Amino acid sequence: MSVFETLESEVRSYCRSWPAVFDRAQGSYLHDEDGHTYLDFFAGAGSLNYGHNNPVLKRALIDYIERDGITHGLDMATTAKRAFLESFQNVILRPRDLPYKVMFPGPTGTNAVESALKLARKVKGRESVVSFTNAFHGMSLGSLAVTGNAFKRAGAGIPLVHGTPMPFDNYFDGTVPDFIWFERLLEDQGSGLNKPAAVIVETVQGEGGINVARAEWLRALQDLCHRQDMLLIVDDIQMGCGRTGAFFSFEEAGIVPDIVTLSKSISGYGMPMSLCLFKPELDIWEPGEHNGTFRGNNPAFVTATATLDTYWADDQMEKQTLARGEQVERALLDIVDEMDAIGVGFRGRGLVWGMEFDDKARATAVTRRAFELGLLLETSGPQSEVVKLLPPLTISPEELDEGLRILARSVRETA
Repeated sequence: MSVFETLESEVRSYCRSWPAVFDRAQGSYLHDEDGHTYLDFFAGAGSLNYGHNNPVLKRALIDYIERDGITHGLDMATTAKRAFLESFQNVILRPRDLPYKVMFPGPTGTNAVESALKLARKVKGRESVVSFTNAFHGMSLGSLAVTGNAFKRAGAGIPLVHGTPMPFDNYFDGTVPDFIWFERLLEDQGSGLNKPAAVIVETVQGEGGINVARAEWLRALQDLCHRQDMLLIVDDIQMGCGRTGAFFSFEEAGIVPDIVTLSKSISGYGMPMSLCLFKPELDIWEPGEHNGTFRGNNPAFVTATATLDTYWADDQMEKQTLARGEQVERALLDIVDEMDAIGVGFRGRGLVWGMEFDDKARATAVTRRAFELGLLLETSGPQSEVVKLLPPLTISPEELDEGLRILARSVRETA
C-alpha cells in the first residue's frame, strides 16, 4: 500500500475503509491481489447495478472496441449514440409516456446536477433553488450549494449561495404537516425567501442515511411546485436505473418531474456517463451553451444500450429487484429482533437499505468487521450512523443470503 500512501492525495477515502489492493472482479465479487474474495454490497456506490464485468455488456464493449468504434466524439453524431438514444426512447421513455429530451452534460453525476440547476435558472429567470435536509447532489460548487452535509459543504472554501434547505419527509417524525413551513414562506411577502426557480429532491436519500420519501409526500411536493410556478428536479443518480425496483425511482409515486438527472448505472458497466432529462418546452439552450469535452463517451453508450435491451425490455428486472428487496427486509427484521437491546432500526426500498444504530459509532464498527469477514459495506448519514446496503441488482438469492449472514454476524460481534 506504500505507493498509495506516499503518492496519492490524503483526500482518498474508500481505500481507508477497505485496506486491500483489488485486482479482479466478476458479478457480485471482488478479489484482491493476495487472493482474498469479497462479496460486494457496495456496487461502485450504485454504479454497478448489473455487477462487475457483466458478460453481456463486456461482449458488446469488446466487439465495439475491436471494430475500431468511435471512443471519443464530443457531441458529434455517432452510430453508438444513435443506438443508445433509440433504445432509451423505445425501452424506457415511450412505454412510460415520458416526453423528455435527452442531454449529455458530461460524464459524472454532478455534471448532470449542474446542468439541471443551470437550465432551471435559465428557464425561470430566478437564482434560488430549494433542496432538502440531508440531501446530497454532488461535489462541485453548484451541487454542494444544494447539499446538506456540513463536512462536504465546508470543503468548498467559499460561501455556497442560492440554495435554501427545507425539511425532508419525516424530518420532524411526523409531528409537523408536510410543507407547512415551505408554503408559508412562499406566500409571505415578508419571509425573506427569494422565489425559487426549482426544487431538487432525491426520492431516497442515499448519502443522507437511506431516508425514504413517501409516495404521497412526493405527490404533494409536485403539486406545490405546480401551484407555485417552480420546476421539480428529481436527482435519480443513485436511486435510478432500477435501484428501487422501477427504472426511475419516482415511478411508484406517479409523478412526472420537469427535470431528471441520471448517472452511475446508466452505462451499466461502471463507465462514466450521465444524462439530464427535461420536458421539451424547457429545451431553451443555445448551441454550445453548456459544453464539455467528455460528454460523448461512446463506449458507455454501447454498454448502456446493451443494458437497456437486455434488462429493461420487459418487467423481469423490476420484479426480481422487488423480490430481492423482500429477502433483505426479512433478514434485517430478524437482525433487529435479535439485537433489540442495542437500539437498531432499518429502512429502504428495492435493493437499497440502511441499518441505523442509536450508538452512532457502531455502524463503522460493523462495516469494519464485515470487511474482515469478506463483505464490502459502506456507511451513510450525517454522522456515518447508518450501514448502507447497495448490492448489485443481478445478485443471486444465495449470494444475497451469504452477505446478509455476514452482516448479521458483524452486528452480533460488535454489540
